Amino acid sequence: MLRNTPRGYGLVAISFHWIMATLIVAMLGLGLYMTSLPQSAPNLYPLYQLHKSIGFVVLTLATLRIVWRLVNPSPALPAAMPALEKLAAHLGHAGLYALMFLLPISGWLMVSASPWGIPTIVFDVLPVPHLPIPPVLGDKAQAESLLKVVHEYAAWVLVALLVAHIAAALKHHFIARDDTLRRMVSAKPAKSAS
Repeated sequence: MLRNTPRGYGLVAISFHWIMATLIVAMLGLGLYMTSLPQSAPNLYPLYQLHKSIGFVVLTLATLRIVWRLVNPSPALPAAMPALEKLAAHLGHAGLYALMFLLPISGWLMVSASPWGIPTIVFDVLPVPHLPIPPVLGDKAQAESLLKVVHEYAAWVLVALLVAHIAAALKHHFIARDDTLRRMVSAKPAKSAS
């Protein structure tokens, strides 16, 4: 089952979810590790290039995921879920999607604003041009500083949303005992409750 159904996710949506989850968690860990290193660390440059490369993969996948979601709507939330929980789920998902774009774009802008002018070459193969920096952000040094703060705080907000997302999935699986988590693990049609 490639496409979503009213009761479950299809293989494409499930693949997007788990591939992006893996990449995003790896990016968060890599970002924390890189920023803990001294500027003189010999492996810092390749780590930043890897971080930027994976960031472009995340941005591309996020775009494809949005397109897929527009042409292939998600299954409905469980009918028994309270309205407040449904609202929290929708807001949480909207926040996750927004951060999937904000983090790579703020990183790309930050690199573009850097006075160092270091090129970005995705996986040492594809050169990516720098973005123009909006004048409202000030000169390059001011823009880079602001974008660094945005990128860092957005990463911590993403961590908080991921923890809430995982906690909600586990709550549905172990406490509510509904199929919310199961349908994101398997593309098999969910059995109706008897």
